[in-house]
This record gives sequence, C-alpha cells and structure tokens, in this order.
Amino acid sequence: MDEERALYIVRAGEAGAIERVLRDYSDKKLCEGIFKVLLKDIPTTCQVSCLEVLRILSRDKKVLVPVTTKENMQILLRLAKLNESDDSLEKVSEFPVIVESLKCLCNIVFNSQMAQQLSLELNLAAKLCNLLRKCKDRKFINDIKCFDLRLLFVLSLLHTDIRSQLRYELQGLPLLTQILESAFSIKWTDEYESAIDRNGPPLSPQETDCAIEALKALFNVTVDSWKVHKEGDSHQFRVMAAVLRHCLLIVGPTEDKTEELHSNAVNLLSNVPVSCLDVLICPLTHEETAPEATTLDELPSDKTAEKETVLKNNTMVYNGMNMEAIHVLLSFMEKRIDKGSSYREGLTPVLSLLTECSRAHRNIRKFLKDQVLPPLRDVTNRPEVGSTVRNKLVRLMTHVDLGVKQIAAEFLFVLCKERVDSLLKYTGYGNAAGLLAARGLLAGGRGDNWYSEDEDTDTEEYKNAKPKEELLKPMGLKPDGTITPLEEALNQYSVIEETSSDTD
Repeated sequence: MDEERALYIVRAGEAGAIERVLRDYSDKKLCEGIFKVLLKDIPTTCQVSCLEVLRILSRDKKVLVPVTTKENMQILLRLAKLNESDDSLEKVSEFPVIVESLKCLCNIVFNSQMAQQLSLELNLAAKLCNLLRKCKDRKFINDIKCFDLRLLFVLSLLHTDIRSQLRYELQGLPLLTQILESAFSIKWTDEYESAIDRNGPPLSPQETDCAIEALKALFNVTVDSWKVHKEGDSHQFRVMAAVLRHCLLIVGPTEDKTEELHSNAVNLLSNVPVSCLDVLICPLTHEETAPEATTLDELPSDKTAEKETVLKNNTMVYNGMNMEAIHVLLSFMEKRIDKGSSYREGLTPVLSLLTECSRAHRNIRKFLKDQVLPPLRDVTNRPEVGSTVRNKLVRLMTHVDLGVKQIAAEFLFVLCKERVDSLLKYTGYGNAAGLLAARGLLAGGRGDNWYSEDEDTDTEEYKNAKPKEELLKPMGLKPDGTITPLEEALNQYSVIEETSSDTD
C-alpha cells in the first residue's frame, strides 16, 4: 500500500480501517527499514535482533508482498551463507545469524508466490545442498542443518521441478541419506547392516528434529521413485532402507517425538521400491545367535506365535532372521488402530507398507501371519470380537471409510496368501464379503498372485468346529424380503415366474 492510499483511508475516519491500515503500513515500513539496516556493517547481535523481528513479520502475507524482491532475497541468502564459495563454516559467532536467516527464508518462501519464483531464479535448492555438504558431519550445527532441510522440504513441496533437480542433478538421495546417517551416528557392520546400541541414550531433541526434517525432504525427493528403478538406484535405496531400519529401532527424547520419527520413516519406506525392502530383515548377528532364547511357552500371552518365532536376547527372531524392525512396524500399526481416529492419514501408510512387504517377501509374510493370524483356537466368538490384532483388523474391514476398509482387508487377504477359504476362516464371510465381491471371488478360489504352500496350521479346536460353521454360504432375499440361502431364493423366484407365465 502506498502512502497516498494510506492517507486517504485515514482521512475517511473509519476506526477499524484506520487501525488496519496503520498497522499494515507501519509493518511494511518496518520490513523495508530492516532490510536497509541488514545491508550495513552492523554487529552480529544487531543482525540477529533484526532477523528475529523480520521472522515474525514474515508470517503475514500482506506485509510480505511489497518487500519480497530479488534484492531482499539476496540479502537473506548472503546472511545465511548460501552465497559463500568457500568450503568452511568456521565463525561460530555467525551461526545464530545463519539460523535466523534460514528461518526467515522458510516463512517468506512458504507465504509468498513471488519468493517461490525467485527461489527458482536464484537456484536456491542447489545453494541449500551446498550448505548441507559443508555441515553434514558436524554435530554442533544441528540448527543450521535443521532449517536448511526444512527450507529444502518447503521448496520441493511447492515445486515438482525442484524434486527432479534434487533427485538427479543435485544427488539429493545420497546427500540426504548421509545427513540421516550423521543424525543417527550410524556405524555399519555390513553393507546394509548397522550396529544398534540397545543401552545407548535416546536421540537428543536437536538430532531428532534434524532427522525428521531430512525424512520429510527425502520423501519429496523419492515420491515418484516406484516409477524408476535402475540398477544404480537399487544400492542407494537399499542403503536408505537400512538407515530407516536403524531409525525404527531407536527412540527419540519423548514418546511423541519417537512416534513422529517413526511415522515419517514409514512414509518414506512407502516410496522405496519393494524389492529393496529385503534389508528390513537380516540374518542374526553373532551376539543374537547366543544360546539364550525364550521359547513360545515362555512368551507373554499377547505375543503367542508359531514355533518359528522366538525371542533371543530381546530380539524377535523368525527362521533365523532378525524381525525386530517388522515387529516395530506391527506395533506402530496397532497403536494407530487403538487411537481410533485419523485412520486415512495415520494408519493406511503403515498398513500399505506391511501389505506390500508381505506380498513380495515370504519371510516377512510368514512372520506377520504368525503374529496377526496365529493358529485359530477361539472358535466361539465372532472374528471382530476381542482385543487381538486380528480382531482389530477385522473390525476395520467394515469401516465407513472405503480406503481404510479396503487396505485392512487387503492386508489380511495377503497374509492368507489370497486364499478365500483361509481368509474366511479368520475373518468370517460377512466381514470379507466386500473384498470378495470387489475381486469376483464370492464363490471361492484365490487371488492372482502366487504364494508358496505352507503346512497345515489348523488347530484341533478349529477342525472340530469347521463342519458346524458353514463359513461360505451365499445368501439372497426371498420375495417377502427375508434372507435365505441363495439357491432357495432363486428357486422361489423361478416358481413365481412360472406361475405368472401360466396365468398369462
């Protein structure tokens, strides 16, 4: 707003309008004055104070419009050390200025379309990656990394072209993966295996925030990765998946931060080509193969599983493979179910991930089958009644949200190797009807995917009850509106048609 327009509104005399115009006009003038001050050679403390005020003002889009210029953006880039050509960040006294400048840029780019266009013109993504390379292995500048990553996330969120630039031109996948490695202090024991210090301290708040921002940026960089899977990409994705496995096995400073960290790891794992997810499980290490083990009889009742699954040194083991990460994903899924809300955003990503892992990797599927669908012993209660993971998932099969009910049913169907008779055994005909109808499998059979044959797991309780259950019995409506077996309903309609024909 120019001065003449501001004066006109003030002279008009409407109190509310006068207050608004004076505030907007003074804020605009203050912003302009701050940028003029930042051009001068002033003490660091003064720079920080100016930038803190600018950060607050930059939340208001009305204030941003007149001050978002190429010259002002370049001032902030210079203060954030995004225009530096040297390879070092040595002056610790400058770090607060760099952090505040990055915070201002985050607000300005997010709130201003002009700033977003200028970011492309100024090649901001490349400058941010260059700054990350300068500080990727330096732990005492986590705040710089955190807000650099946040700005990179905002840019890649708003511009699809920047995602492609980050992925290919700027090598964002290995760079951001290395940032995660640094945040987690990973020590590799094999190509895709990291050492887990089970007695170590949790991540610090700064390390956790930095890791979360890196995970979010990586999600945008890899969002279309399932379309492209070259041989060279395979190694990069496996390294990233191994880092994410490490992420699932550590904790943050609080329970909420741990859940946020794991949630972002789940989202990113959903972008990994499914063939590369085999690194989520690995053979037991030397320490894990020690004789100490818990048999199934010693497992808690809520952890009962088939004979292949045991606990060794507090590690979930299946067929000689470390399933700890998959077990964390399963526990994460159950917690999201128990929350009882936001299923579409909070639950479907982890359910989809577990479904794809189960479909592609036999050991993962069999382990999850042991945990979710153990041998059926309770044949007196309906499948949706109870507090087991199976009961909770079966209840979701009739959820009002179509996407939620579909993915819950799909997950259980895959665990049953897409065999209708097996699905019905664990879920009941009514709960499974929606999926079977969509697949054209109401009359029985199995899906299109091939699975290896497993041994018979029917318990004595189920074998005794099976002849009495009549699980697969299609029903229909009689002419009077009551339900009856489909064959009987069709016969009654046939009789009516013949009677009508004779009458004619």
